[in-house]
Amino acid sequence: MAPPGTIPFIVRTPNYDKSPSVAVPGGENACVQGWDAIGARLKTAIAQHPQKKRVVVVECYPGTDEAQIRTELTAQLKPALVLDAAQAMRPPEQIDALVAPFLGGNDPVFGFLCGLALPEFFEEARVDQLRNQIGAVQEGVVLVVGCGARLIAKGNLLVYADLARWEAQLRFRRNEAGNLGVENRTLAANLQYKRAFFIDWRVADRWKRPLISQWDFVLDTHTPGAPKLAEGDAVRRGLREAAARPFRVVPFFDPAPWGGQWMKEVCDLDRSQKNYGWCFDCVPEENSLYLDFGALRIELPSINLVFDQPRALLGEAVHARFGDEFPIRFDFLDTIGGGHLSFQVHPLTEFIQHHFGMHYTQDESYYMLDATEGATVYLGLKDGVDPAAMLRDLEAAQTGAAPFDADRYSNQFPAKKHDHFLIPAGTVHCSGKNSMVLEISATPYIFTFKMWDWGRLGLDGKPRPIHLAHGAANIQWDRTTCWVEKNLVNVVEPLGSGDGWREERTGLHAREFIETRRHWFTGTVPHHTHGGVNVLNLVEGEEAIVESPSGAFEPYVVHYAETFIVPAAVGPYTIRPHGPSVGRECATLKAFVRV
Repeated sequence: MAPPGTIPFIVRTPNYDKSPSVAVPGGENACVQGWDAIGARLKTAIAQHPQKKRVVVVECYPGTDEAQIRTELTAQLKPALVLDAAQAMRPPEQIDALVAPFLGGNDPVFGFLCGLALPEFFEEARVDQLRNQIGAVQEGVVLVVGCGARLIAKGNLLVYADLARWEAQLRFRRNEAGNLGVENRTLAANLQYKRAFFIDWRVADRWKRPLISQWDFVLDTHTPGAPKLAEGDAVRRGLREAAARPFRVVPFFDPAPWGGQWMKEVCDLDRSQKNYGWCFDCVPEENSLYLDFGALRIELPSINLVFDQPRALLGEAVHARFGDEFPIRFDFLDTIGGGHLSFQVHPLTEFIQHHFGMHYTQDESYYMLDATEGATVYLGLKDGVDPAAMLRDLEAAQTGAAPFDADRYSNQFPAKKHDHFLIPAGTVHCSGKNSMVLEISATPYIFTFKMWDWGRLGLDGKPRPIHLAHGAANIQWDRTTCWVEKNLVNVVEPLGSGDGWREERTGLHAREFIETRRHWFTGTVPHHTHGGVNVLNLVEGEEAIVESPSGAFEPYVVHYAETFIVPAAVGPYTIRPHGPSVGRECATLKAFVRV
């Protein structure tokens, strides 16, 4: 802990679980660790195929270390032929030309979501050459490794080497990985991320979806020196288990130019780090999912669950509306002991559709998990603001002429613990310092137009990108003081109560598709998914327990500030105080899609 008196908030004994997992039923013998054990398990599986020639296909998600996988499996399997799927790809300059229309020119952040398919990255003649080499082998094992390996050969065994997006980002930062089909690992990490977000991950996910049901094995190489191989049937059983009970994805934490100190203490993070600004506590596109196979644990992208179990997880109506995307995002923004976030705005629906290819936009809200003295939120415009004058001042601030005076143009509302500020797209906003925000939003999570960043530098020592033209095109100038106070600040409506509990509606705004409900409770609260996915956070209290009235799932304990998902298929469930919270008032904030 930090020395007494240095932290301006109440420090509790940390109980936040940074490594939540789902136990796979009957999975004790379905996973092995280490290349020797992986080789032995694959040899056993190969031996079950009576042909003289057996083809092992190792399909790889972008960012995996294909060279290491190929080297290690070659040493284990002693194949008659080893092929690198990348040999059949188009030359890098052709791939660069293929993806260029989706990269947004010189914009360092934004592109356009591509509609490309993986086969477009390959040359048909080169694919045929590799297939001919496989055809020429009469006996023994053929090993095909890489992104697109399944395009080269269907194979007798399909091994899928997967990677979560967060790990891919860390590898970009360490210059350990390049983008799909090109060797650009020395490119700036933010540009690699942009290319991956708009191109690589879209292409790879389209390729992955139909393969999940065909996986013979899943290869996890997230942890250096500890590769694991799990049986595909067991992995799918684990995904089905997750879709039938409450669960959490694996949170990750990251510093920020404005980052604070609250998460270090409450989430028990590395105290030697300067700050932590972000926690992605429930963003399945980027988070991981841990599956436990007895004593062994594998890490998968949690988006695999959305791909494999969309109806059970999301529910029929949400799936019909969003497809196999998870539309609700929960994350943390820590500015306690830090600074203001950027002064920003999110795009209107038609703008994000036309300019970036995303079919819904980033409406959001700030729920105050905690706040210290002086905490504020900038939200909406003051009455009588002159749009032309404000834009001139923003433009002047970018030239260094004078800092932008946000207080002159934007409302600044005091913020305290449990306040809820609603932020429909088009509303200028900024969380000020001294705040611990639970951000509840739609999932298109990079579409923030920064218009002023208080004259500071990013963690890389460079000014953070400003998108003033985009911002100006989306600001809703009629969202001024009276309208904001009436529609966006603590719009709390009592809804009902029972023995030891009461329920409130806290948002979101009518333009936003997410509904939020807060329950205060000392007793057992009845909940029901009503056929749609629920996302909750324990915003008050040390511990609570989630239970099935019919015993459909094992009781699930959650801790303060943890976000958890209740799949649509769960139906009825209850939440009550647990452990040290018994006899004390707790609170959850629940989000779901309005249908």
